[in-house]
Amino acid sequence: MESIRLTQFSPGAGCGCKISPAQLREIIQESLSGSAKKDPESLPAAAKTQRPEIKEQHAGTGKESAGAGEQRSCTTARSNGTGNRRPDISEFPGLLVGNESSDDAAVYDIGGGKAIISTTDFFTPIVDDPYDFGRIAATNALSDVYAMGGNPLMAIAILGWPLDKLPASVAGKVLEGARAVCTAAGIPLAGGHSISISEPVFGLAVTGLMDSALVKKNNTIQKGDLLFLTKPLGIGLISTGIKRGVASEEHMETALQLMTRLNAEGPRLALLSGVHALTDVTGFGLLGHCLEMVEGSGLTAQIRVDHVPLIPGIDKYIALDCIPGGTYRNFDSYGHRLAFSAADNTVIVGIPEDGIPEDATLPDAAPTTATAGITQGGTPGGSTLQGNNPGGGTLPDAAQKTAISGSPKGGTLPHPVKLRLCDPQTSGGLLIAAHPDTREVLEKEFGAVNIGEIQ
Repeated sequence: MESIRLTQFSPGAGCGCKISPAQLREIIQESLSGSAKKDPESLPAAAKTQRPEIKEQHAGTGKESAGAGEQRSCTTARSNGTGNRRPDISEFPGLLVGNESSDDAAVYDIGGGKAIISTTDFFTPIVDDPYDFGRIAATNALSDVYAMGGNPLMAIAILGWPLDKLPASVAGKVLEGARAVCTAAGIPLAGGHSISISEPVFGLAVTGLMDSALVKKNNTIQKGDLLFLTKPLGIGLISTGIKRGVASEEHMETALQLMTRLNAEGPRLALLSGVHALTDVTGFGLLGHCLEMVEGSGLTAQIRVDHVPLIPGIDKYIALDCIPGGTYRNFDSYGHRLAFSAADNTVIVGIPEDGIPEDATLPDAAPTTATAGITQGGTPGGSTLQGNNPGGGTLPDAAQKTAISGSPKGGTLPHPVKLRLCDPQTSGGLLIAAHPDTREVLEKEFGAVNIGEIQ
């Protein structure tokens, strides 16, 4: 077992092997092409009668609008970069969170003020040691429950193993590592399913429980919120260095410690009324998961590049070109929704889907020291821009500032910024959107770092 390097059997490392956001949207949209119409008469009888008491149950708490009603609103407004709408979950009133907002887990109201959380996550090896691979995969899967503000109840394993290449004993070590993490989280690894496959794959399906009134979605941001991150970035770069045999022992140990640290603070964050939205940063990188937060809100996020915590020394892997393929897939999927300000070294996340209109002008606006360097894609242009888009409606505040620079459609970031902030993370930290009044408690009690704000 000493000579086995699991990463040599892995085409992608950890969450870096995720399908890109753009391709995933295409898959989901295609799956909806034959969906039943939302005419009540076309729905199964079970769906028509499902949990009729939920509307009344939430009437006094506002949760009807925060649950099924709000999701309908988000669904009809959200195009998610494809021009197609996401599925409407209104036919299942108990489903508080589905796949309409790319959230971390599904949440279902079971009555009595309680909700069930359901999620799954699995990937190919990100480290060589099988025990550590199991620990990382389990920690990563449990994070989805914590990111909703809930607590895990139990997990079952998902194992794909090439028995013609790797002995069963190695797979046993993977399961042993996962069981150790589940035990530390206070839950059983209660079963699972395994198949014979060409490359090793492992993960968990996790069930959790929480108060339905405390569900923390990823897209319930508010204007003026501050953004916080609980773990530094750089896992994708280091894991690629591991795969290529150039990662230092110090970096391998740092990465392992971060990837096996449970995001168990999630339920405590859910108790803070000033915390408005929550997600974890994984395979789509910081900017991709931040985009999910602002999508459809009419707001943008401003990320202060110098404030984003990084694992010390990761530029070594940029110099060695140890760049995960997922980094480029990520940027290709959502780079057109980003703008960069060279003047204050910030990235604006969530600019309009088609970019800033070229024929627009901002009334009574002129470049200032703080905004003159802002470029969408970091490339100066000569267009005049205005605060309204051709389809009507005002551009998000930060996008109006970006418009002043007259930059063209389409986006690129400075290469080093892209390689760090689009870097796919595995078992990454929590990304928190919260009222400014919570800053002190988030920094002192949770070790969170303020990296930007919602505008």
